Amino acid sequence: MFDIDLQSRIPIYEQLYKRVVELTVKKQLRPGDKLPSVRELAKALGVNPNTVSKAFQNLERDGIIYSLAGRGSFISDKNGAAIKQNIAGQFTLAAKEAFAAGLSAEEMIDIINSINSDRGNQV
Repeated sequence: MFDIDLQSRIPIYEQLYKRVVELTVKKQLRPGDKLPSVRELAKALGVNPNTVSKAFQNLERDGIIYSLAGRGSFISDKNGAAIKQNIAGQFTLAAKEAFAAGLSAEEMIDIINSINSDRGNQV
């Protein structure tokens, strides 16, 4: 469920963060679902517990999960807005980088439309 690529240039804590967000968006993780403990997940992934802890801290900071002392970490029921805000920020950064690289607004809209074409929506 929490697949990571140990060979990736993306830090493991970031991969784990993104994976929890992805599973939440796809409704494979729902509000109230309990996540594995930091130690359990670190052992299952073969990574340092501090790495998992950093991902969980960032997820909690962004309102995607919450922790209860002695009980564990859970998917927040208020995470939809947090996820949208986070993704909007990432999209904004990517758009700025695209503009800086020379892509025009029309080219970016074409890219968005091609990604969105399976839904039948156009910008």
